[in-house]
Amino acid sequence: MSELAREMMAKIEGGIRLESAHEMTDEYRETLLHLLTMQADSELAGGYGYVPWITKAPTVEEKHVVAQIVKDELRHAAVMYGLLADLGFDVERHVRRHDEIFTMRIGPDADIGTARITSDKRVNIFYYPIETWADFVFFNFCMDRGAGHQLEDVRGCSYGPWVRAIDGIFKEEKFHIRHGESWVKKLASDPTTHAEAQTTFNKWYVRTLNIFGRPGSPKNQLYRRRSASRSPSGSRNGPSSPKKPTSQAEGRRRGARRQEPGAAQGVDIIPLIGSSPRAGLHAATRCEVMSSLGSPWDPREPRCDYPTL
Repeated sequence: MSELAREMMAKIEGGIRLESAHEMTDEYRETLLHLLTMQADSELAGGYGYVPWITKAPTVEEKHVVAQIVKDELRHAAVMYGLLADLGFDVERHVRRHDEIFTMRIGPDADIGTARITSDKRVNIFYYPIETWADFVFFNFCMDRGAGHQLEDVRGCSYGPWVRAIDGIFKEEKFHIRHGESWVKKLASDPTTHAEAQTTFNKWYVRTLNIFGRPGSPKNQLYRRRSASRSPSGSRNGPSSPKKPTSQAEGRRRGARRQEPGAAQGVDIIPLIGSSPRAGLHAATRCEVMSSLGSPWDPREPRCDYPTL
C-alpha cells in the first residue's frame, strides 16, 4: 500500500472526511467519480422526463408544482456536475455526449431488472416512461422515497463536499415525496381511480426496489470498503469509525410504527438488514411506504409482495 493510500485510509477510518482530490488514491477517485456521475446523470435524466408534465398536469397549480420539481432536479444536476468538475471531470463533454440519450425511454411494459442499457450512468428507473398522471404521482411517491434512502447513505460518506451538497438536495426531495403522498391518498381513496392507482403502484414499487442494484457486485463491495458509501448497518466502515446517530428519517419511521395500531412495537429496521444492503433497503422502503399509507407492517416479515392501497 502506498503512503498516500495509508494516509487516506487512516483519515477515513478515523472519521475524517476527504476534502480534495490530492488526498485520494486513483482508485478512490475513480469510484467516487462513478458514484457522483450516477447521481448527476439521474438528476438530469429525471428532470427531462418530467418536462412534458408541465403542460399535461391536471390543474394550473399542479403545472406550477411540476415546473418546480423540474427546476429542483436541474439544480441538483448542476450541483452534482459541479462536484465532478472540481475533481477534474470534463462535464461539458460528458453532457454533450449524452444529452440526447438522457431523453431515451423504453417501452412501458418492458422489464430490465437492474440492468443499465445506455452509456450514461443514470439509475435505470429513468429508462421507463411516465405516461399518465398516476405514473407521475407514483414515480414521486416511490422513487423519491427510495432516493431518500440513498441520500441518507451519502450523509455518512467519506467525501466532505458531497456530504455538504446533499443537505439542500435532500430538503427538496422531501417536498417531492410529500407531493406524491398527497396525490396517492386522493387516487387511492376515490373508487373511480383506486384500481388504476393500485396497478400503477405495483409497477413503480418494484422498479424503485431495483434502483438499489445488486449487493454482491464488485463495485458495491469496493464502495463500502472505501466508505464512498455507507455499510448496510448505516455507519461508515472501518474499525475506528464512529457510530452515526439515528437519522431523523429513521426516527420518524420508528415513531410511525410505534403509533400505528397493530404494528410491531419497538422493532428497529437497521439490525434486521443483515449482510445485504439491497434487502435492508427493501425493508426500509416498504416500511416507510406502508407507514405513509397508514397500513401496519412488521419489517421482520420476509415477503416482498405489493402493499395494498
